[in-house]
Amino acid sequence: MNQSLRMASSHPLHGFFHSLRPHVIFLLLEDTVEGCPVKPSGVPSHLADALSVVILDPALRVQERGLLDMGNSALETISNEFASAAEKVGNSVVAVHARRWMPTSGIEWKKGVIVTVDHGVQRDEDIKVLLGGGRAVSAKLAGRDPSTDIAVLRIEEESSGPPQLVDSTSLRLGHLVLALGRTRRGDLVASSGIIGGVSGEWRNRRGGQLDQHIRLDLALYPGFSGGPLVNARGEVVGINTRGLAHGRAVTVPVATVNHVVDELLEKGHIARPYLGIAMQPVEVPENMRSKLPAQMRVGLLVMHVEKGGPAEKAGVLLGDVLFEVGGETVERVDAIQDSVASAKIGDALQIRVIRAGEIKLVSINLGERAR
Repeated sequence: MNQSLRMASSHPLHGFFHSLRPHVIFLLLEDTVEGCPVKPSGVPSHLADALSVVILDPALRVQERGLLDMGNSALETISNEFASAAEKVGNSVVAVHARRWMPTSGIEWKKGVIVTVDHGVQRDEDIKVLLGGGRAVSAKLAGRDPSTDIAVLRIEEESSGPPQLVDSTSLRLGHLVLALGRTRRGDLVASSGIIGGVSGEWRNRRGGQLDQHIRLDLALYPGFSGGPLVNARGEVVGINTRGLAHGRAVTVPVATVNHVVDELLEKGHIARPYLGIAMQPVEVPENMRSKLPAQMRVGLLVMHVEKGGPAEKAGVLLGDVLFEVGGETVERVDAIQDSVASAKIGDALQIRVIRAGEIKLVSINLGERAR
């Protein structure tokens, strides 16, 4: 067998064909094959030039047509499963008319509650929602959270019922998924792809904390943001958006959406703790380094203290150099933000600062930013 040939391990059907080994090897048609090649007639056009089959076990006498029928059957099964998944969730997907140029998508998360993306709701009044059945109804803005790009609307009418929601921790890298949306005319549309990346908690560029970082490898077309991400079982695992990662398609997981929705319905806004100071990294003076933890060379200079804010009430002064929070050294502003984000309003945050050549311990009771 010519060495220039290689197994098509990167092909989407490789997992299916892999189960047939060691009797059959699938190769890229880069050269002639020594052995018993089987012409891949009947294979879809995008596969016909990619695969060749070599029978390694003559005793099996696997017939070409039977093998191709198996492949076609597997493709048809997958296709039907995803069509069923789209149909199962599709009736809950809506189009939200809340901006000038085009609607965004949304989904009836629970009875009478529509979830969409914050960046797609550019007005607080005169919001229309086009339901799955083609009916247009009025909606009221219940609240929005720019940090997670989630907006919640209330409608008096209900669609066919909320979809089944599942924990996104079941997702794995490479899982096939569907992104659903609804157009201006009310047509249900879909985009397929895979989970391109999944990891733990993620703080996005807007400062919001998501329970998971779910990156999508699919085309999230204009108007798709706000629609659901659906797995092969027809379960919703999150809300899709391009508003959190510089235009890159990501999914806000169900756990995060549930938390945001519940608080917006209760309060109309998301209450988050804050310190009330602005800082920037500075090099610690040479004469102070001996008083600091080993190897520490940078601290955070307090450039602004908000009047009446938590930091001012605790006695933080302009010019203080913060270097420790909760017993952990910090050299970056985002490390402070992480500490605050993981706390609750009213929690006491212990910090240590350099002030006039001395180390001072300050306890700040985290407050809620005025709206």
